[in-house]
Amino acid sequence: MEAVENQCEQERLIKQLSRLDDREKWVLEQRFGLPGCNKKTQRDIARILGISRSYVSRIEKKAVAKLSKHFSQEDGH
Repeated sequence: MEAVENQCEQERLIKQLSRLDDREKWVLEQRFGLPGCNKKTQRDIARILGISRSYVSRIEKKAVAKLSKHFSQEDGH
């Protein structure tokens, strides 16, 4: 039963990630190891993208806020 619930949550997350722009989605995938990515620090991501760590932080915060909003709407809150 737990495996089914985890699968449903993963599918729900993937659906919500598709609402983000490509950069936001990529940053979250790298930060949190989604799907099958190794987790990276903001500093690592900044080096890869050639931007500052603080800019990566802003991208991450904006993306998480968007996801939070969409999950809340989906849950009827």
